[in-house]
Amino acid sequence: MHQLDDGKMLPLMEDFYSLQGEGFHTGKAAYFLRIGGCDVGCNFCDVKESWDKNRHPLTEVDKIVGRVLASQANSVVVTGGEPCLYNLNYLCQSLKKYAISLHIETSGSEHLSGAWDWICFSPKNKTAIFPEFYIIANELKMIIETSDDFSWAEQNASKVNANCICYLQPEWSKFDKITPVIVDYILKNPKWKISLQSHKYMKIP
Repeated sequence: MHQLDDGKMLPLMEDFYSLQGEGFHTGKAAYFLRIGGCDVGCNFCDVKESWDKNRHPLTEVDKIVGRVLASQANSVVVTGGEPCLYNLNYLCQSLKKYAISLHIETSGSEHLSGAWDWICFSPKNKTAIFPEFYIIANELKMIIETSDDFSWAEQNASKVNANCICYLQPEWSKFDKITPVIVDYILKNPKWKISLQSHKYMKIP
């Protein structure tokens, strides 16, 4: 457990160099780190295999950093699972030495560690949420599965800081049905933007 506590090892599910597919940074090249383990367990999650941290080998952060540098990526996106389950200070410190921009996607169910250039906050209903994320989030991403989800989205949008960019993203399996509803909602509520999972259309990781 000490190896996880000091942040020098993480249960890495996968890492790869690709394009950011959704949200504010859509289309930009980034190195992705998917950390295993999740305390939320969304029914619509498309990477349920990430939930059990014991399925994913502890990997030395120094080795992860080496692979990032070999890719020549200038930004890294840390996702999961729920990456905030772990101490990410060492990872951030190691990558910052090379002037790499650091992004994280989190549900806000755990306290944040590490220093980040971009925080994508995607809170889930009926889950504990740490209020700090409403203050520090750069991007609020709300997943819309049914029309009932707009109320939850608005509850969260009312709490974020004034500079946070607010996105509604159609849940992938409901895309055809819910996207027109989201479009109509944004036309009536233009503080929102739509986020599409473009990487799925391009069939890239």
